[in-house]
Amino acid sequence: METVGGVPIAFRDDALLVVDKPADLVVHPAPGHRGRTLVDALAGIAGGGEVERPGIVHRLDRDTSGLMIVARTEEAHRDLSAQIKAREVARTYTALVEGHLESRTGTIDAPVGRDHRAPEKMTVGGRAPRDARTHFEVLESLPADSLVEARLETGRTHQIRAHFAAIGHPVAGDSRYGHAGRHGLERQFLHSSRLRFRHPGTGEELSFESTLPADLASALGRARDVHAP
Repeated sequence: METVGGVPIAFRDDALLVVDKPADLVVHPAPGHRGRTLVDALAGIAGGGEVERPGIVHRLDRDTSGLMIVARTEEAHRDLSAQIKAREVARTYTALVEGHLESRTGTIDAPVGRDHRAPEKMTVGGRAPRDARTHFEVLESLPADSLVEARLETGRTHQIRAHFAAIGHPVAGDSRYGHAGRHGLERQFLHSSRLRFRHPGTGEELSFESTLPADLASALGRARDVHAP
């Protein structure tokens, strides 16, 4: 796979990029963050939108890995942003969550906002809550965890992490919403594994998949080997 600035590129044409973002990489500059960002890595080949974050139409958390769409032109940025707003972009994540869910499929429909006591966190309700819906399916029931597929209907900050924490099943390894270090994880077990959207120029439906990176695959192996309580 081609890489640009150390970032794997799953797809590239004149209108857009699909990147496979590694963990521990902030998407764009923000107050309080110093260091290299995805925007820095893609400097000169991404474009459209705000000057401070050229090409960015949606985001992943710093320690969430996987697929992201990045525009290359103003026209593509407008079209892709409109698709995101209209909820026409299918964004699917693979997550390991603590414990066993009550049903194999379901929807977490709960608005999220900033936590009043810890503004760096999101919580169900909170300050200025916005509607948020996460659809999920259990892929595998493990001794002490569940491997799930989570599909975003909305795309709020920390949505999947806050939603699963709210129902008592935080994402494994999540130091902010759950318990750090589970199964040897150094970050939350959350990976943007599938994307489907319409090409802004041709109208063709594009679909991409990304396999689990090595650290998450290793943690999943350890979770499968845990002795049931």
